[in-house]
Amino acid sequence: MQKFSRPHIQKHFDHAAVSYDEAAVLQKQVAEHVDERLDLVIIEPKTILDVGAGTGILTSQLVQRYPKAKVIGLDLSHNMLEKAYSNLSPTIWKGLPQFLSKVLGLTTPRAQLINADANNIPLADDSVDLIVTNLMLQWCDDLDAVFQEFRRVLKPEGLLMLTTFGPDTLKELRQAWSEVDGQEHVNTFIDMHDIGDALIRNGFGQPVMDVEHFTLTYQKPIGVLKDLKAIGATNASTDRQHGLMGKQRFTQMLEAYDRQRQNGLIPATYEVIHGHAWAAPEVVKGPSRNRDGLVEISLDEFAKQTKSL
Repeated sequence: MQKFSRPHIQKHFDHAAVSYDEAAVLQKQVAEHVDERLDLVIIEPKTILDVGAGTGILTSQLVQRYPKAKVIGLDLSHNMLEKAYSNLSPTIWKGLPQFLSKVLGLTTPRAQLINADANNIPLADDSVDLIVTNLMLQWCDDLDAVFQEFRRVLKPEGLLMLTTFGPDTLKELRQAWSEVDGQEHVNTFIDMHDIGDALIRNGFGQPVMDVEHFTLTYQKPIGVLKDLKAIGATNASTDRQHGLMGKQRFTQMLEAYDRQRQNGLIPATYEVIHGHAWAAPEVVKGPSRNRDGLVEISLDEFAKQTKSL
């Protein structure tokens, strides 16, 4: 996997906090789908953790769905959480000055907000019943480390529900850049099967994965880039090209993207991976299964024992 710069990610999401809610059309729709999928899960969580809570889009839905639960929103960007604080707070709390919110902590009557990294969650072991994470995992360059943290804080039989972007995401933009130079301008995204394997490796069981595709359309290619910037989605790879890009190459990329029009509009494809798994070891069948506590006897021996009963 490519390596990401955490300071780069934090900086760009901090800058995007003011524009995020207006531009995050896809994020809102996927959050609604996550909330709908919770209808199919029989669970009454007492503590819920939303990892990558951003401006609180999914956090607010969790508060409404589970009014008796303690809901915690965690994000790497403090500015995003400031916006979430405002979105989640009743009117009387919205006027709290920023410096006071930092002193008192980003805790509203509806949720607790924590500024932290998914790689190092400041919660106790076995303290959470449900973890949700919506379109955040694509910013993690070590899935095993993140899933180990999720598994650590989840109670036994707790549930993890996730979404992230798959390899087809922004394929048109990637194709346009490939026609201009050999540089990697778009983050790479992990395959659904690799995510399922990582879940099992890190102590989760019964993973269920599926995919849905979205295509946003624009009048011009530059509209795609403006929306990505507005939500803080920039190339965070440590191998990305630094310094100013030449105007000629950028113009060539836009022209290449423009040639991909469909029905007169510019497409931007997003492959969204949905998954859920339980905090319990996967049951492995076959010769490689865990055989601890297994006693083997022959059929003849079994027959002798049953006759003596």
